[in-house]
Amino acid sequence: MAPLAQRTMTEPRVDCDLPGPRSAELLARQERRESNARTYPRHLPIALAEAAGSFVRDVDGNVFIDFLTGAGVLSLGHNHPELVSSVTAQLGVLTHGLDFPTPVKDEFLEAQLSMLPVTMRNRTKAHFCGPTGANAIEAAVKLCKIATGRGDIVTFQGGFHGSTHATMALTGLVSQKRPVPNSVPGTHFFPYSYCGRCPLDLSPDTCSTNCVAYLERSLTDSNGGIPLPAAVVLELVQGEGGVVPATTDFVRRLRALTRELGIPLIVDEVQTGCGRTGTWFAFEQYGIEPDVVVASKALSGIGTPIALILYDAALDTWASGAHIGTFRGNQLAFAAGVEAVRIFRRDDVLGNVRRRGAQIHDRLTPLMAHPWVRDVRGRGLMWGIELADPDSGRPAADFAGAVQTRALRRGLIVERGGRDDCVVRILPPLNVAADVVDTACSILVDAIETGHP
Repeated sequence: MAPLAQRTMTEPRVDCDLPGPRSAELLARQERRESNARTYPRHLPIALAEAAGSFVRDVDGNVFIDFLTGAGVLSLGHNHPELVSSVTAQLGVLTHGLDFPTPVKDEFLEAQLSMLPVTMRNRTKAHFCGPTGANAIEAAVKLCKIATGRGDIVTFQGGFHGSTHATMALTGLVSQKRPVPNSVPGTHFFPYSYCGRCPLDLSPDTCSTNCVAYLERSLTDSNGGIPLPAAVVLELVQGEGGVVPATTDFVRRLRALTRELGIPLIVDEVQTGCGRTGTWFAFEQYGIEPDVVVASKALSGIGTPIALILYDAALDTWASGAHIGTFRGNQLAFAAGVEAVRIFRRDDVLGNVRRRGAQIHDRLTPLMAHPWVRDVRGRGLMWGIELADPDSGRPAADFAGAVQTRALRRGLIVERGGRDDCVVRILPPLNVAADVVDTACSILVDAIETGHP
């Protein structure tokens, strides 16, 4: 069989029960030899062989539309030929450079700074971290603690910032924390602007963004119990929390509050950054400027790991060697990242994100008439369908799992997230074609409408 990259793939095709026999063999070997912490193959029981664009093929020959894309890493799809060429060319030049300056690193940083709002470019500095978003979150928190001389951090319910010991402390997911005693102290959780699950049980019409008012009272009350924090950490669209976009009023009032009190605002753009929501960074859509921007996943566009923080130069008070990491000089990722920005501009990829996002909106919002669909929401090419029992309102985790399984059997890979994994999530490539989106939406709608608990 010719490699997938050499064949034109226009539609999914599943020719056997899942997992197929070869996938089942590899999955069984994985279970014997790999950590119990593995996740994706438990719900998506396939073994991958090759991929191109929006499609992947498993070892049994089944072809799937991939709307997981490496958890949002593959912004231009699998094996984009121009990114592959840029990485291949860099392989023969230099692959690892620690934090030494190199021509391709300089180009990469220039490309990233050029994507910031004009008002931020000249006052922004960058720090390259270890290769994951969690590494960058830890670097951002450390930076703000050093710069302010303070130790507490404010974060939000429903947020996800990583699985390391420190980032887990900032994450709302209780099941992840429960088995790990002695979490990092000084973390304070506040309500996020998720009106569908308002902790005060207010309707959007009577809310007046009480979640920000509550935070303001807590931070300004001399008997409020919380010292002035070193930073506030925020996702503008909670990804793992169920694709929950923050309201504009919430974000703008939070920015005004943190600025008034002199608290650095860290915006976690690990998943929303690099065009995922229709602008290069999601914060642009809210009309704010954060003090620290955290980016990782899609910086290279091809899955070659890299992470960095972009921050106001006024915070650059740490000493030489204050935060280091062996894999902060990935020249292959730099080369791919430079090419990715060029392709974004040339091909109007951000415009495609907005157009395909509108297409998904039009295809999926009619699902709101389904009794088990509680909400359909998203920004750009980051969407979630929240499922809940219509009688009790409880999260319908089993139904979401069944939808994910039915979609896979029809040739579509989707993810789950949110409370009790009741939100079916999609993260398509940002250059995905309209016909692929149409096919994927048809599969997903059918997977929801053909049955419920």
